[in-house]
Amino acid sequence: MTDYIFGYGSLMNSASRQLTGQTSEATPAIAHGLCRYWGKVDESYLLAPLVVTKGDGIVNGVLLQLDSEQLSEFDHRERGYQRIKLDHNALESTLNLSTNDNVWIYITDQAIPPCIVSPIMQTYVDTVLAGCLEVSDRFAQQFIDHTIGWHHPRENDRQNPKYGNLAGVSREAIQKIDRLLASR
Repeated sequence: MTDYIFGYGSLMNSASRQLTGQTSEATPAIAHGLCRYWGKVDESYLLAPLVVTKGDGIVNGVLLQLDSEQLSEFDHRERGYQRIKLDHNALESTLNLSTNDNVWIYITDQAIPPCIVSPIMQTYVDTVLAGCLEVSDRFAQQFIDHTIGWHHPRENDRQNPKYGNLAGVSREAIQKIDRLLASR
């Protein structure tokens, strides 16, 4: 039996997830029956991260193999979310999963919309999209297209980062991110 996490936000960024624990290389995947939003898990969040709920949609992300002992470290990072098993039939991936393998995802029952007090922080967007760009430009565009809530308040905190797991964002990535987001 092997444990995997389906990462759909900052966990897609290799440098950011290494701040929490060691995982395998990322394998791109698509999960069906889920919706990804800009939102908050609860009112304790000072920025609006990404949340996933069950729903009629798709979410692109990455499969990350890890040791079972490390799950608690990722549970701590993803505080406020529920860790549930993802049905293998809901996944598209090149990874050959065994029926005994566990694929975990962090979800919430509802997305609390971002607001002026808890906006979408640009450094969080940068971290996530830099992770997407580790896969491909097309993967990053798919992330943008299948994430709901880009119209909510967003704060450019690049000069004074407020996102604690900011990592792995190069100058070249920022230029690509700005081009990708120009229409948002």
